[in-house]
Order: sequence, then structure tokens, then C-alpha cells
Amino acid sequence: MAALLQWRRFVFFDKESVKETGDGGGGGGTDFRFPGDSAISVCASGRGSLVLGDILHIGNIWFLTRTLLVNSFQAYKLRVTHLYQLKQHSILVSVGADELGINPLVKVWNLDKRDSSGNPLCTRIFSAIPGNKPTEVTCLTVHENLNYMAIGFTDGSVVLKKGDITRDRHSKTDVLPEETYPITGLGFQQSSKLTHLFVVTTHNVKSYNLSQKDFPATELNSQGCSLRCSALCDPSQDNQFMVAGDECVYLYQPEERGPCFAFNGRKQVVHWYRGYLVIVSKEKKPPKTDFSGTNGQAVEKQLLTIYDLDNKFIAYSAVFDDIIDVLAEWGSLYVLTGNRTLSVLQEKDTQSKLEMLFKKNLFVMAISLAKSQHLDNDGLAEIFRQYGDHLYIKGDHDGAIQQYIRTIGKLEPSYVIRKFLDAQRIHNLTAYLQALHCQLLASEDHTTLLLNCYTKLKDSSKLEEFIKMSEREVHFDVETAIRVLRQAGYYQHALYLAERHLHHQWYLKIQLEDIKNYQEALHYIGKLPFEQAESNMKKYGKTLMHHAPDKTTELLKVLCTGYRPSKDPQPDTESQHEGKANSEEFIPIFANNPRELKMFLEHMMVEQPDSPQAVYDTLLELRLQDWAHEDETQAKWQLQEEAMALLRGGLFKDVLDKALVLCQMHNFKDGVLYLYEQGRLYQQIMHYHMQNEAFAKVLDTCEQYGEQEPCLWEQALGYFARKEEDCKEYISRVLQHIDTNNLMPPLLVVQTLAHNSTATLSVIKDYLISKLQQESEQIREDEQRVQQYREETRRLRHEIQELKTR
Repeated sequence: MAALLQWRRFVFFDKESVKETGDGGGGGGTDFRFPGDSAISVCASGRGSLVLGDILHIGNIWFLTRTLLVNSFQAYKLRVTHLYQLKQHSILVSVGADELGINPLVKVWNLDKRDSSGNPLCTRIFSAIPGNKPTEVTCLTVHENLNYMAIGFTDGSVVLKKGDITRDRHSKTDVLPEETYPITGLGFQQSSKLTHLFVVTTHNVKSYNLSQKDFPATELNSQGCSLRCSALCDPSQDNQFMVAGDECVYLYQPEERGPCFAFNGRKQVVHWYRGYLVIVSKEKKPPKTDFSGTNGQAVEKQLLTIYDLDNKFIAYSAVFDDIIDVLAEWGSLYVLTGNRTLSVLQEKDTQSKLEMLFKKNLFVMAISLAKSQHLDNDGLAEIFRQYGDHLYIKGDHDGAIQQYIRTIGKLEPSYVIRKFLDAQRIHNLTAYLQALHCQLLASEDHTTLLLNCYTKLKDSSKLEEFIKMSEREVHFDVETAIRVLRQAGYYQHALYLAERHLHHQWYLKIQLEDIKNYQEALHYIGKLPFEQAESNMKKYGKTLMHHAPDKTTELLKVLCTGYRPSKDPQPDTESQHEGKANSEEFIPIFANNPRELKMFLEHMMVEQPDSPQAVYDTLLELRLQDWAHEDETQAKWQLQEEAMALLRGGLFKDVLDKALVLCQMHNFKDGVLYLYEQGRLYQQIMHYHMQNEAFAKVLDTCEQYGEQEPCLWEQALGYFARKEEDCKEYISRVLQHIDTNNLMPPLLVVQTLAHNSTATLSVIKDYLISKLQQESEQIREDEQRVQQYREETRRLRHEIQELKTR
């Protein structure tokens, strides 16, 4: 009884008398009474009716509907002793007597069919007694699959009917081993493909495996119970079999005994109803008129108690007089008393029960009750919130935060966060934010706040645990976490997150801007996929070149000639892709590093001859710059050869003008002349030598390119004619070529030379004499040719005349 005193008592059921005008309760009519005056011997319920049998007079079975309509029919000639109403079928099984003596009959009724008298159709009748030994039936049970029926007797025997219980055909009868004591309870349990029968006597409890041959038995307890003090639980208690003794209530599985509850009192009726244990027991109390407790005779009262075994409380308790039975139907409990009246116990709705618990601050019990009543998540969250508020007000912040954590997903997080922003409660706030992240419901702000909590608490271990969760456990916005850790100075933690979750930009930003670890940044870029390595070198290349020029240059060489991430194994198939960046796009990175730029470009020229033109243009410019600034003769000659080799490589055919400009800017004579020649710019070559007053070179140019461009000789003559220096030798050579090839009229030659003050008649004497001789010879030849033509004409005329006179 001490254990029972620990259970709280509540009034979770409303009691009302069933009225004549009521609909299951309420109204202002008189109390409902079953008609007749015979004693009610047995009760059952199901399929929309309360079913009663009388024991004294004519063996009637009564049916009471929800609207209090009463129907009856005579099932036996003498009495009805047992009833069993199946829940899933409109089948009623009864035990009674049609004649005097001990010969109980079992009758099976189909309530959906009627006989000729309009009564339920009796589909089967058989004698209950096993053999010829007269014995009384004590209890009856039927399996819901209609294939098993068990009947218990006072002599300890049990008759088992197998097969269709509604028919005699194909039905088989077995008698279980006889017990020493009367049978007081029976119950079928179905689990998977196994069927068990629980058998209770006044002194023991057994289970029989009906799915095996010979029905092997298991002794479960050496204590039994009285009649009507056992019942089969529902799935909420795993369909366990319940046996209520005077001191304890035991629950059983077919192979073992389950939990035990110490409920004192002499049990009279036990039922299982919607997860509740309903017990009717006897209690002795002094009569109300005996105030001293010493006078008067003790009277027995029946106490009806409804237990919630899961939540450990008493849901209802009341005293009744002469309870015959407690029946469950239409969603309520009906208490039938000896005066043939009914009281209905209507369970309060869940919200009403919860409010009663809230008023007493019994939040733990409220939570347990709500779960057992299958309250939805919104309802549970509201209970957790109220419980959390209660604990918060009491100052139990640790307990409160645990309840608030259970509201995650239903309660707005800001409601909780505002309560715990105080620095003294930061560890509670941290716990809540952690749970928020674990349930994937954290926003960026929540992540920021959690990380700030870690940093303020200086809890590096928790911080590491948070950021090092496995991939499937990452419940936060990684980028936000990186940003917060960086701002707080936790660079290594931020780097860990960035590297692990492939936030390359953040990793490089921290390495370069915060830690200044340029070597590590280069190493990291070298491990990235090609596209990402390329983009990051474009972004950070100048910074890296400034601080680590050699390694940066080496990485760029690889990136532009056949990049493969450094962590990748060597390729073993041709199908593996090598990335090649456009080297031209990286030239600006070397703006302040000409030495490294030259190395890079020369590498590209060797490894990738089809590099963009800008590579060769820039390399030419660098070589010309080096040549122009070099003073040592041998080195300058070497640089000149390098520049010329680049020009002779045929790489500037399409950009001749650009290369020419570079050579002119650096006064690179050999390059300029070479490019003029490549571009067939012979006059430009001539002009270049003229500008430099290289007379011999001017003449050489005429001799070298005069055949392709004869006007060069005319330009050379004009050039020498304008010179004040003594150019007689060059003029003579030019005139000789002009004369030989008849490139200019003599008059034009004379006019050209007239501009030279140093050019005397002797300079052109030979030219003029030669020209006059040529002219004289030409005149003589022309005159001879004219004379020849005249004589020929005369001869032809003579021949024509002769032909005419014939």
C-alpha cells in the first residue's frame, strides 16, 4: 500500500447517472433501470450494445442500445451464466442451463441473423462438460479469429475448441491437463504466428502454446486470482495478460512474468480500458453514524479505481454500492449496480486533464500523459514551453533550457534566446543553440551567436567538437562560421572549416590577409582542381608574386603547361584531363617582377610553342630592355643574339608593326632592319640608312633590293645629290647602275644632281658622254632603218605595178 500512496490521485473522469431521457448521460429525467426484477448474473459489451444475462428466472439475454432501447430474448430455459461478445464479429457466445442439474450448454449466436421468431440465430449448441463428470463452468473466452474457444471449470479442467466455433463440422475438442484448483481466468494472446492461452486458477498462472503439438505449458506464477480478476491488456501494454491478486497486480507474457504493481485490496472485478487498469475492490469503512469509530458494525463498500500504469497515477476513484460489473462501450465506462441502474464514467478530454496538471505544476506528469494520449507535436511543445517557463521563474535555468530545447521546431527560437542573453547564462544559451543546430533549424544568426558564445566562454574543446562534426552531422552554415571565427581571431579553426568544406576563397583569404602564410597558400592552390586553381591565381597572383616570387612563378609555369592537382596520383591513362591556363592572362601578375616574368615567358616559349602572341611580344620587350641597359660588351652581344633569335623565329609575322615599334623604342638597329626586310619595307631600310648617313649601307641596300624595287636607285641618287659631303664615288656607282639599266631620263639625272653644290660636271661627264654616244648611235640606227624601209617600200610598189600590167 505504501507504493500506492506515492501515486497522485486525479479526477480525470466525470460521473453521471444514466437518465431515461438522456443520451448516455445528462438530462433531467429519472434514472434509467433495466426492466424486470431478476438478478443479473453476467454482463458483456461490444458491437454497439451492453449485453446482460439473468440467472434466476427464464434465462433471458438483454441488449441495451446507446439510445436506451432494451431488447431481450430467451436464450436458455433456466439461466445464463456466462457471456462473451466478440469485438470484431457480431458473434455472441453464451453458457447457461436448459434443465436442472449440472449440464451447462454453450450456444453461439449470430447477431446479424434472425430465426423464425425474430431472435438472434443460434448457429451452434454443445455441452460444455469435458467427459461425463459434472462440473460447473467458471469462465469463457473466444479468440477473435473464431478458431479457438476455451472453457474453464471448477474442477480445474479446460476445454479447448479448435476450428470454426460457429459450426459443429470441422471442430475439434481438446482437454488441457487438469489443474488442482478451479479455473478463474482465461485469455488468448496472438503474437506473430503463435497463439497462446493463459490459464489462471486460484493458486497459479500458466500459459499454453497452442501452435505446438501437445500444447506445452509454462508455469508463470504460483499465485493466482479470484474469478473476474484477470484480463488481457491492449497493445499499449504489449497485449500482456493481467492477473490481480489481493496484494499485487501482475502482468505476464507467454514465457515470463512482467512488471508487478502493489495494489492492495480484495479484487472483485478487473478490466482493461484504453490503457487504464480498472479495478473494483472491497474496502471496509466505519459507518457514517459511528463518529467514534468504535460503535456500529463495519459495512463493505466497493471502490472503483482507474489506474494509469504508464504514467503512475490514479485517474479516478469512487465508492459504489453493489457493483455487478463495469462495461466499456461507446467510448465510456458504464458501471452497473445491483439495483439495475447505470452510471457512466466519461473521460475528460486531454486538454482538460493537462490544465488540471498545469495548475498543480505537474509538468513531468503532463508530458507523460500527453505522450500516452498521442498529443500532437504542437501540443507537446506548448507543454515543454510552459514547463520551461516554470523552471525559469524558479531559477532552475539548467532545467529550463532542457525543456526549451524540446520545443525546437515549434517555438520561435528568439523567445528562448532573449531569456538567456545575460552573460551569466551564456552556457545555457550555448546548449540551446547547439541543439538548434543539431536539428538543422539554425539560421546564420544562430550560428554566429553560438560561435560567439564559444569564444566568450573560451571553450576551445567545444568549439573544436562543433566544427569537427562529421559531414552528415554538419548542422550549420559553414560560411557564417568561418566568418565569425575569423573575426574572433580563431584563424586555425576557420582554416579547418574552410579546407574541410572546400571554401577555397575563405581559406586563401585567411592565409594571405590574416596569417600571411604565403607558402601555405601556394601549396593549397596547387591542390585545387584546375578551374579553381586558375581563378585563385588570377585573384591572388600579384600578392603571392610579391612575397614568394619563385614558387609563384613555378606554380604558374605548371598551371599554363599541364596542370594536375598535386594530391592527384600520376596519370595512367590518356583520358585523364590536364588543365592548361592561358598564359597571357597571367602576365600582369609580373608587373613588378620582370626577372620572374622573363623566366616564365621563356619557359612558355619552350614548353608551349603555340602560346598566345602576347607571350612573345612581352618576351621581346623584356629582352630588348635587358639589351638596352646592358653595358658589358659580351653580355650585350649575347642579349642581342637572344633578341634576334626571337625575331628570326617567325613569331611576329602577324604583328610586325608591334615588334617594329618595340625595336625602334629601344633603338635596336638589327631588329629594325630585320623586320623591315621581313615586311618587304625596302624603302624603310633605305631611309633608316639615310637617317644614319650610312652611305655604303644605302648603296648596299640598292644593290640588294634594287631588282625588287628599282626606285631605290633613284632615291639613292637624290639622297647623295642632296648631301654636301663628297659623294662622287657613290654618285658614280649609282649613275652607272641607272645608266646600265636605263632607270632615269638623262634630263632628270641632271636636274637631280643640280641640287648638290659639290657635284661638278666631271661627276656626270662620263654619264653624259655615254648617253650622247648612245643617242648618236640610236639616231644612226634609226636613219639606217628608215632608209631600209624606204627601199623596201619602193621595191614593193614596183612589184605591184608589174602585177597590174600583166
